[in-house]
Amino acid sequence: MRRLLVTGGAGFIGANFVRHWLQANAGSRLVVLDALTYAGNYSNLRPYESNDSFRFVQGDIRDGALVEGLLQEERLDTIVHFAAESHVDRSISGPDAFIETNVLGTHSLLKAARKCWLGAKPVDHRFHHVSTDEVYGSLSPTDEPFRETTPYAPNSPYAASKAASDHLVRAYHHTYGLSTTISNCSNNYGEMHFPEKLIPLVIVNILRGLPIPVYGDGRNVRDWLHVEDHCRAIARILESGRPGEVYNVGGRAERENITIVNLLCDLADQLFATDSALAKQYPDAPAARGQKSAGLIKFVSDRPGHDRRYAIDCTKLERELGFAPTTTFDEGIRRTLAWFATNRPWWTEVMDGSYRQWIETNYRLNR
Repeated sequence: MRRLLVTGGAGFIGANFVRHWLQANAGSRLVVLDALTYAGNYSNLRPYESNDSFRFVQGDIRDGALVEGLLQEERLDTIVHFAAESHVDRSISGPDAFIETNVLGTHSLLKAARKCWLGAKPVDHRFHHVSTDEVYGSLSPTDEPFRETTPYAPNSPYAASKAASDHLVRAYHHTYGLSTTISNCSNNYGEMHFPEKLIPLVIVNILRGLPIPVYGDGRNVRDWLHVEDHCRAIARILESGRPGEVYNVGGRAERENITIVNLLCDLADQLFATDSALAKQYPDAPAARGQKSAGLIKFVSDRPGHDRRYAIDCTKLERELGFAPTTTFDEGIRRTLAWFATNRPWWTEVMDGSYRQWIETNYRLNR
């Protein structure tokens, strides 16, 4: 049975993976290493405090001695590497943190893994690196979706930092023989999604009656995957993926951003119409006053280098590992809206004053 180190396990996808793994693999040792920066929320992991198979360590993935110590002390044989700076807008305004965490942090983990697993007493192991479809660049409306063989063409500091980390993981496999796998995934959504990304930002702003910022004309296209399906895909790759391989993970659910925004506005209006208690809980929401949520939409200046379209061809994952998403976008988006509507304490806790100020400055909501 695998013994896991999960980096970034207090973040959105990492915490959902922790939940999935512990439920599906009772008794499997799992250690989370997370620096608890702005996007890491320990409350995501609180349900597992009494689980004897779980341990949390606050620390930085760049601390090689700490990582080596955990690998040896806990006899860990698997690293699932989620820890990353991941928001494109933040990478534009502050790229240094993305190089530090995504490139140098990944290299630090690789060095520790090589030392502990490929030393005098080699360990049967796996280093799984969680990456993004953004490393492939941008597609036109008529281009074929990204495949594992698509040349890298990152267009933002975030995408470039993830591309660099992908190359490092590949190099450690081919040069040193480290048993690695990489997954490049499309946009995720679901429970515990930090509210600076599109879907949770729209939901929270609807509930609070705040402007909903939409970049440019809103017609940028993304492929959407529910986070639970992403976690299932990673688990399948750990179980059956071939060392040295890359697997694209997608939802086959391309949508324009403005379509997502309008859908969430309509669904929120419907939810308030069927649940009268929501109006008392969220009095600032337009639907609580009999108004349309779509009135909050505000088009803002596009961000620099905004990629027009991402789309994933996940045929390889389906063919080789027998994996396919099980949550439709219609089902998943309704579940996500309902979760945020019933978990106000969670998102209120993470949206402190500094976060609100960053959102308002970044999206120019005061103009």
